[in-house]
Amino acid sequence: MYPGAATRLSVVVVTHDSRGAIATSLPALLPQLTRDDELVVVDNDSKDGSAVLARELAPQATVIETGTNAGFAAGANAGARTARGDLLVFLNPDATPVPGFVEAIRAPLADGRGWGAWMGLVTADGGRLVNTNGGVVHYTGIAWAGEEGQLSPGTLHAPREAAFLSGACLAVPRRGWERVGGFAEEYFMYHEDVDLSLRLRLAGERLGIVPDAVVDHDYEFAKGPDKWRLLERNRWATIVRCYPGALLLALAPALAATEVALLAVAAAGGWLPQKLAAAGETVRALPRLVRERREIQATRAVTAAEFAALLTPDLDSPFLGRVGSVRTLRCALRAYWQLALAAVRQTGR
Repeated sequence: MYPGAATRLSVVVVTHDSRGAIATSLPALLPQLTRDDELVVVDNDSKDGSAVLARELAPQATVIETGTNAGFAAGANAGARTARGDLLVFLNPDATPVPGFVEAIRAPLADGRGWGAWMGLVTADGGRLVNTNGGVVHYTGIAWAGEEGQLSPGTLHAPREAAFLSGACLAVPRRGWERVGGFAEEYFMYHEDVDLSLRLRLAGERLGIVPDAVVDHDYEFAKGPDKWRLLERNRWATIVRCYPGALLLALAPALAATEVALLAVAAAGGWLPQKLAAAGETVRALPRLVRERREIQATRAVTAAEFAALLTPDLDSPFLGRVGSVRTLRCALRAYWQLALAAVRQTGR
């Protein structure tokens, strides 16, 4: 361990049948923590002994056993409530820090960058590839990991801002976390990091990336067909909760057209039942989502145009196949976005 620092770190790891993952990630993390830092492991009803192993590997850690699989968002919130540090760092159990990670992820709180939250560079395949160097959000709410699959370190060589931060490696000062109320627990998992990031941006915070803070993520996108249900349900929850009214109005035709297109994509991809289930869940949740929207928008500190500034019109996610490279579609999306931005700027709100 290196000498104590002024910033007290609380690392929160949520596990669910993650014994194999934490057997690698915790031994890489623990030597980097100072005596004033802490590790909080929240176990969501693992059946493989994850909680037992966490206690064996880190006797000084706080291990919370929820007794149920409450999902990543609820588990992370439970860990944050227990944590006592100035800086909360959420790490996936299969995200293994490289040497120097803790020192680098701590730095932005002390060096005056003015960020409200930040993330490290997340690699994959033993550091050979980028998993994410900062999230990308399309104006229709579709979000993906920036530069996923490209050779590491990608184009990320210096700290910069991003549209959203990955929950695989997310650092939030406690004051900002408490200001926005943490993750939305109804999301269960997927897109909760997008929602949190957008709410921080609505509150006037800037989001950054620390390329020197590297974790290697044992990640695969395919997690079963129900992942599509959660992604689509939570995408719509984020749009309803976070998009300012002027932006929603300007995007209404594009959002409707996207739904039609996604129905066709879902049918072709074999996940139409999940897409329809997501739509049903969204409709049933609308009263709650509208209430939450009112609370979120009531404290908005930026204009709709400022919020929209980091959204993109390009669908160049590697998960979307060749659709983003179709020239006519790309031109149409960009043209529409320029018209939408002009309309939003005219409102001044």
